[in-house]
Amino acid sequence: MAIVRKTLAELRASPPRFSPEERARLLALTDEEIERVAASDPDNPIRTREEIARMVSATRVRRARERSGLSQDAFARQFRLDPARLAEIEAGRLLPDETFLAYLTVIEKEPEVVRRALARDAG
Repeated sequence: MAIVRKTLAELRASPPRFSPEERARLLALTDEEIERVAASDPDNPIRTREEIARMVSATRVRRARERSGLSQDAFARQFRLDPARLAEIEAGRLLPDETFLAYLTVIEKEPEVVRRALARDAG
């Protein structure tokens, strides 16, 4: 089977459709068969819980930073984060601890409060 690459916009405009036969075959698969087929696919390795947690955290951190309109370096400087650690988290190579995630929640909900508190602390 040939690999066809499409952009997200193309997929949204024209989502893939299954024939009735394909749909029936897929719906007939047991959980064990699905796991066996998934495990045998070298292009789609099964992720560990930690890998999934890192990916979810990476997405959350990157989205929070992007909503701020800041680059990684500027976000790290403004909120006094280690730039290398931020980059590792956003790349999904490092799982942030609970303290980091709690601080991120405060930044997401009240960025101006954090900025004012840090400005007072610096002065």
